[in-house]
Amino acid sequence: MMLKRYLPHPLLSAALIVIWVMLANEISVGTVVFAIILAVIIPLISQSFWPGRPKVGNIWAICEYGLIVLWDILVANVVVAGLVLFRKADSLEPASVTVPLDLTSPEAITALAGTITMTPGTVTVDLSRDARSLLVHCLHAPDPQGVVDDIKSRYERRLKEIFE
Repeated sequence: MMLKRYLPHPLLSAALIVIWVMLANEISVGTVVFAIILAVIIPLISQSFWPGRPKVGNIWAICEYGLIVLWDILVANVVVAGLVLFRKADSLEPASVTVPLDLTSPEAITALAGTITMTPGTVTVDLSRDARSLLVHCLHAPDPQGVVDDIKSRYERRLKEIFE
């Protein structure tokens, strides 16, 4: 358990190394050594803010989710660009929709809210006090129930497999 003592969150440490090297835009001994130092120190300092580790499931489900989100972001960029460039503002049908949640894990709810916000044309506005629903604003939603159904089937179902 010596490793766990010095690397309480190994995935965070690995992510920090990759992110630092990407930010530095250079692979050199100094960059990698500094990234490793950050990857050890930051999780140790922030360890008290992590009361428990989230249960994360199948790695293939995580990869599938990531690919779906990337694809949806790409498609939404094209759709939103088309809406902004080629439609009159008064023909848009913005809507705020309430997405009821089956998720119970705070990490899964956060991932869902972040995914919705990262996708152009939608933004997570609020989480209900009881954490049972999200309020989502959509730039153009002629079928609000369809938006809810898409979020639940494309994202929430997969996050449930990953986190719960």
